[in-house]
Amino acid sequence: MNPDLKKLQPYPFTRLAALKAGITGNPEHSHIALSIGEPKHTPPAYVLDTLVRELSTVARYPFPQGLLELRQAICAWAVKRFQLPPASLTAEHHALPVNGTREALFAFAQAVVDRSRSPLVIIPNPFYQIYEGAALLAGAEPLYLNSLEHNDYQPDFASVTQQQWRRCQLLYLCSPNNPTGAVLGLDGYRQLLELADRYDFVIAGDECYSELYPDDAEPPLGLLQACALLGRDDFKNCIIFHSLSKRSNLPGLRSGFVAGDAAIIKQFLEYRTYHGCTMSVPVQMASIAAWGDETHVDANRRLYREKFTQTAALLDNDWPLRQPQAGFNFWAKTPMDDERFTQQLFAETNITVLPGSYLSREASGCNPGRNHVRLAMVAPLAECLEAAGRIKGFIGSL
Repeated sequence: MNPDLKKLQPYPFTRLAALKAGITGNPEHSHIALSIGEPKHTPPAYVLDTLVRELSTVARYPFPQGLLELRQAICAWAVKRFQLPPASLTAEHHALPVNGTREALFAFAQAVVDRSRSPLVIIPNPFYQIYEGAALLAGAEPLYLNSLEHNDYQPDFASVTQQQWRRCQLLYLCSPNNPTGAVLGLDGYRQLLELADRYDFVIAGDECYSELYPDDAEPPLGLLQACALLGRDDFKNCIIFHSLSKRSNLPGLRSGFVAGDAAIIKQFLEYRTYHGCTMSVPVQMASIAAWGDETHVDANRRLYREKFTQTAALLDNDWPLRQPQAGFNFWAKTPMDDERFTQQLFAETNITVLPGSYLSREASGCNPGRNHVRLAMVAPLAECLEAAGRIKGFIGSL
């Protein structure tokens, strides 16, 4: 077996199950899960209809590069959303469909990292656990950059030494961030792009939460959008990852895309030709329908906005919550150790949250997720408000 498998740590939800083992949630209440970021809003009916209508195409082998029509839909969406020069992002050279960004984020490191050169992969801390596993199984050493409140929950890029930048081959950037909800601005992108030029590393921009933001007039900036604003229309060393899971409430469809630097896309396609993760034709056809519509995305944003506003207002005097700049998670500070908070909250209110320390690693003398919990506002509004009411009573009793 690959010895690097031994370096993998238990997944956060495995640790959460162990933390709750032997504890019974208060039977006076129905269980409410705020721990798992699985969208619960209704998927667009016309996308499901397309999926059903195209089921007969399972008789065809799909190609690794996907249907041209899907790549065209992807590029059209990205060009419009991120205000890119149309000729800078083409279906022929700059985009590939993937079976959800989880699969692609992992596979990307296997294709990019040269394990013969003592590679370093830079990861925000806290982080989506796939980044770490991808780095370790690619033979790289992860470098965790703490995202702390005093730095507006942005990774501390200033803490990276010149020697570490020289070793860096891949940087995972999550903006909007999971779990903190922080969004990187143009100055931050400018700094990273200058560093990528100087030290020749690849930036993997995980932008899966980019379409969930509070103000319709101010969508989060994207990596390729920053490139365009800074005159970098070749998107050198930059790849973005997007998904229909959060945007369109289709987590089970396993549909997303990667786009950016044409030279990297070409080599990633070669990797994927052997990797064998091709998207079925019915899913591709349904994805074309989803990327081509914004009405359901606008409605989706309104639902999350309503939940965030009302939940925070209900808890404000007892447990002030920091509104995320984007995404669907509250990243909340706890009045006690985050594991003990999670256990007691479950026992007394039958609500499950995720300890922040499970999403982080000890780095530079601290675990930046400690004394935080992640609350995923994915349940219906009534359920979120019910949870807020129970949490309010729990906090008041401490």
